[in-house]
Amino acid sequence: MKHWHIDQVAWDRFDPAKVDPSLIPLVKAAAMVERNGTDYAIYLNRVFADDPDFRQAADYWAEEEVQHGDALGRWAMLADPSWDYQAAFARYKAGYQIPLDADASVRGSRTGELIARCMVETGTSSYYSALGDAAEEPVLQQIARLIAADEFRHFKLFYDHMRRYLARENIGLLRRLRIALGRIGESEDDELAFAYFCGNLPADSAYSHADCIASYMAGAMAHYRPRHLERGMGMIFKAVGLKPRGRLSDLSTRLAWKMMQRRRRQYEQRAPRHAAQVRPQPRLGAAAS
Repeated sequence: MKHWHIDQVAWDRFDPAKVDPSLIPLVKAAAMVERNGTDYAIYLNRVFADDPDFRQAADYWAEEEVQHGDALGRWAMLADPSWDYQAAFARYKAGYQIPLDADASVRGSRTGELIARCMVETGTSSYYSALGDAAEEPVLQQIARLIAADEFRHFKLFYDHMRRYLARENIGLLRRLRIALGRIGESEDDELAFAYFCGNLPADSAYSHADCIASYMAGAMAHYRPRHLERGMGMIFKAVGLKPRGRLSDLSTRLAWKMMQRRRRQYEQRAPRHAAQVRPQPRLGAAAS
């Protein structure tokens, strides 16, 4: 059941003068990925076909993910009145698909699947926290913080079910670490790159994974701060069975921060100079629509 409704967002407070143009392409891409939660629910329902409790939880999760996409898409249309959220998502849906016919987890076990989901929620809760802290526009601040809170709860949802399956499947620490690190590494796959493409580039343009992932990552990483990684690292450690706080977690956070800054510089060098940016424009009546 949703913890908030899109109509509860203070849309009438939208202030185009406070929109950071560099955030608009990121929000558009995020809207694509979040809105696609329905497909992931179909996949999870097939993987956990004999677990009605988890299937119900996955359906509630997907309902909230779709709302995240709709809220982000609505904000992006206020910031860029020329943008068509529904048309952009239709392009994304047609071009990016996950294996909906799977009858077993691509992670090799149900515990592995749930660890992977924990990694996704760790990344999104950290990202939307960073986005909310970076934004000055009050409606985007509110949306990002609402989504970040949802994603943190989603982590707990998947973590609780993961613990239940871990008791049955007894997967060792090293295997859990490999699954977690593998899923983190997938952040550079087509899911985000193609979302950036569909959200920001013309339909008749050629898709370049390298250009799109560089543009997205360079923009997204610019808004992280060490505190965002610190919380995320604690969540990662908890999911794989390590102590969330301590010297190892602190050391890992510092190392992750250094690696992120290096990767950010690399992405900035690779990102096309024409990377999508939009100057915000006022739209009469849009804030109340």
